Amino acid sequence: MCFHPNSRRDFLARSGLALGGAALTGVIPGLGLSSAFAADLIDPLASRQPHFPAKVKSVIWLHQNGAPSTLDLYDYKPELVRLAGQDVPASFLKGIKTSTQGGVGKLYVSNKRSFKQYGESGAWFSNLLPNLAGHADKMTFIKSSVTIGATHDISILKLNTGDLNPGRPSLGAWITYALGSANPDLPPYVVLYNGDREPTAGSQNWNSGFLPAVYQGVAFRPGNSPILYLDRPDVRGANQQSAQLELLKRLNNIGVSRYPNDSELKARVKSYELAERMQAAAPKAVDLSRETDATKALYGIDDPTSRSYGEVLLRARRLVEQGVRFIQVVSGYPDGVTDNDRRSWDAHSDLDENHGLMAKMVDKPIAGLLADLKSRGLLDSTLVVWASEFSRTSYGQSGNGRDHNPWGYTQWMAGGGLKAGFTYGETDDIGLQVADKDKAVDTYDLHATVLQLLGLDHLKTTFLNNGRSERPTVVYGKVIKDILA
Repeated sequence: MCFHPNSRRDFLARSGLALGGAALTGVIPGLGLSSAFAADLIDPLASRQPHFPAKVKSVIWLHQNGAPSTLDLYDYKPELVRLAGQDVPASFLKGIKTSTQGGVGKLYVSNKRSFKQYGESGAWFSNLLPNLAGHADKMTFIKSSVTIGATHDISILKLNTGDLNPGRPSLGAWITYALGSANPDLPPYVVLYNGDREPTAGSQNWNSGFLPAVYQGVAFRPGNSPILYLDRPDVRGANQQSAQLELLKRLNNIGVSRYPNDSELKARVKSYELAERMQAAAPKAVDLSRETDATKALYGIDDPTSRSYGEVLLRARRLVEQGVRFIQVVSGYPDGVTDNDRRSWDAHSDLDENHGLMAKMVDKPIAGLLADLKSRGLLDSTLVVWASEFSRTSYGQSGNGRDHNPWGYTQWMAGGGLKAGFTYGETDDIGLQVADKDKAVDTYDLHATVLQLLGLDHLKTTFLNNGRSERPTVVYGKVIKDILA
């Protein structure tokens, strides 16, 4: 494509004088070119070096949609058990705005819940997660998680993009922008989910925001055909298809030359090129028939309740093997479930029934994923993140459910660069708020830490948007150094 410089800025950027370009836009790690123009000069998905040596190469981001009660999974509180059925002492409610969902109920503990400590780390697990408990010493718990907002759509958006409003890039998009692709035949950022409908708020949670559109996530559907229209129709020969794609490429490049700043058009062109390469690579990457029966059983694919979630996690492992950078897995619900109250972790009532089903769906597959990654030598180069938009209160709702809790809850990570079998922070004696505010971990801190493990400084991963230098953690965020090995 011919280029005629129209301004001093264009000349500096296009001629590769990094100081001129970098002063005007964010800098892609490993390059001396301004990010706004680098996509014109190189492949925008070309693999790039991080700011410093990375601890991991890929991330599997396990979003537990609907907000599980981590009090009923990992956070054993003897004082809550002792006070169950009583009003919440006023001292525990200081500094928080109580729920808009129906007020503060009595402190609640299920009579079906029991806890034990596991591993050398002595981590607490409830009887809802018997398989995952066996991996306690692989996990790094963050028991002082907090967020802003207490409605699902808003807090899910914040979990993925760092903002309460649509328009910012997702974490996966930032990572793809900064590091590019490690496999040119597959998308570097893939979204997986189970169930028969797209996750809450859909593509807003994996879009590229103000970054070029080429960096957005690519959603794979559940089931045996996760990628639509991947196969070439029988009536069209390979040579015919190649000629059609070449013509399409030439026509698109004419459009790109006329509208060089249209990132949507550039992304469309790249998507056609990627789709052609994916026809050979993608079927192998997602084909579970290539796995042994023993591996499928490890992921719970032999159980109707855990089958669909196990399939997406097994695909996640296969994608990691193929070099996919960021795999965002959103929990759905087991096959055949039609009751809306059991289609996510959102248990405002009947918590035992809801969490019993949801925990059974995810427990064996996640345990299988950790075991499989470890056995294949992939856990040291992969980061697994278990996250949710918020959690649930220590007081009850509708008698046997729990309300939304953004003030203190548990998330965890496992993989390279972390102190395994380690717990950071804690909640108060009834599990309602973070006990030590200095150890509170917001979404921005979690994102900064994930980026750090990938070799990226969240303060230096920047992009110029409307004259403002933007970064993944907005204007917040700190790396949780105490959990790093």
